[in-house]
Amino acid sequence: MKPLGALSILLTVAPMLVSAAVPALLPDRVEQAISARIAAGEYPAMVVAVVDRDRHHVYGFGKLDNGKAPDAGTLFQIGSVTKTFTAAMLAEAVNKGVVTLDTPLAKLLPEFKLPSRDGKQVTLGELATQFSGLPRLPGNLKPADVQDPYADYDADQLRAFLGTYTLPRDPGSKYEYSNLGFGLLGYALAHHASVSYAGLVKTSILQPLGMSSSSATLDEPLNSNWAKGLDEEGKPAKPWRFDALAGCGAINSTAADMLRYLEANMGRGKGALLDAMQLAQQPRRDIGGNERIGLAWMSRYDKDGDVIWHNGMTGGYASFIGFTANRQHGVVILTNAQQSVEDLGFATLLIDAPLASAQKQIALSPPQLDAYVGEYQLAPRFILHVFRDKDQLLAQATGQGVFPIFPSAADSFFAKVTDIQIDFKRGTDGNVDSLALHQSGHETLASKLGVGAVEKVSGQSPAHFDASTLQQYVGRFQLAPNAIFTITLDKDQLMAQLTGQSAFPVYPSAKDEFYYTEVDAQLSFERNAQGKVVALVLHQNGMNPRAARLP
Repeated sequence: MKPLGALSILLTVAPMLVSAAVPALLPDRVEQAISARIAAGEYPAMVVAVVDRDRHHVYGFGKLDNGKAPDAGTLFQIGSVTKTFTAAMLAEAVNKGVVTLDTPLAKLLPEFKLPSRDGKQVTLGELATQFSGLPRLPGNLKPADVQDPYADYDADQLRAFLGTYTLPRDPGSKYEYSNLGFGLLGYALAHHASVSYAGLVKTSILQPLGMSSSSATLDEPLNSNWAKGLDEEGKPAKPWRFDALAGCGAINSTAADMLRYLEANMGRGKGALLDAMQLAQQPRRDIGGNERIGLAWMSRYDKDGDVIWHNGMTGGYASFIGFTANRQHGVVILTNAQQSVEDLGFATLLIDAPLASAQKQIALSPPQLDAYVGEYQLAPRFILHVFRDKDQLLAQATGQGVFPIFPSAADSFFAKVTDIQIDFKRGTDGNVDSLALHQSGHETLASKLGVGAVEKVSGQSPAHFDASTLQQYVGRFQLAPNAIFTITLDKDQLMAQLTGQSAFPVYPSAKDEFYYTEVDAQLSFERNAQGKVVALVLHQNGMNPRAARLP
């Protein structure tokens, strides 16, 4: 991504929010980091709303596509910060005695066939704490437009997926972040109230707080105040629209409105909404490391103070909201780039929080990128898969999503969707043999694995076939009208790619049976009477859709 011009810092003129004489509330190191990143082209524009005890201020950085600086009235998508609104609506329903956190989801959606396990039903509280057992995304999410992935996922598709899904474990037994789970929670609350999600959040939160510029709908044409978003490659991105899963990420807002929301969550309001917000923030379950989760809200424990927070991201936007547990300091960050702002948020609130250095992307050729391709063992049975798709290097850890990584120097890469930096290491022969992954101030070393070692770590029974046998599976297989599996052979490695997604290696466990190491999925190939491969079956999330081979 090339730089988008000189930095422009705006002291927002909004009498109800700021005064021109307000002393700086944003720490110098954070302001300098934002300035450096905008100069490097990481973010085109950004707004930061800061609360310091009884003072608040909105800062604008960079430029919008019209050449103007962003301000308190510029519209952004807040992505998963929407989940905190959904959680507040659940908490308000609990306080009113409409439901409890132990209420089964089935009570709100009696017409749905819902997954359960050994008689244990998913509860509203398990959805809100990300302990439902549901996957991150529904297996039948196959968007007509991959740049707007939730727009056409409706209630019928949601019902169809839930009616056939099998929970892999008991509800409440394990943390797993799920957009599906929170989208389902928002749908259920709205359905029970006989309104749309957008209508429920408007009357429950937006109107009471005076958030008049915010909504959970996207009207065309876009308001002139919109900050046009850029994806992780710096290309124009569409704002995402939501249907049935609106509760996981549909809200659009401004710094002025989000400042009101931040201060309300910090206890600057009163009444039923304040009680609901504080109920939602209460930590309930450990989720690993120094963090716990309440109803959507995360709590991070630090020697310099605890922070209650959440972040968000869509295809062209990123966001952060957080405040100290003593309610004295808070921050909201909004940007129109698909690049994490999490470290900026924590560094605003905590004096010792690490800040990543600005990264300026350089160009490497596909042959240069191929030097880094491979599997790297971060922990027992936890692999980082690094692969190339055209001229883009991508990475995926076991059971997690794919994210692109970009070179800032030879052997040094960074991610935009999260605060990850990767330094590849070379052995005495000059070939890459390991990497160091840096995230949140921690470094993890990982050795590069050979194919045999990958199979051992994955726990699968290895099988080996020569290239001529693997060639039998090469072809195109139609899973749905707009979804095709493309199976290719790269040297002696079979690769599988679904329309709109990246190509992943698949490994044979037996004849016609293959498994992924990056995701919990398998492929089975079918043959006709003549022994020719004619179809494949994808086994994932309890579903087994069949894809016929195309001529």
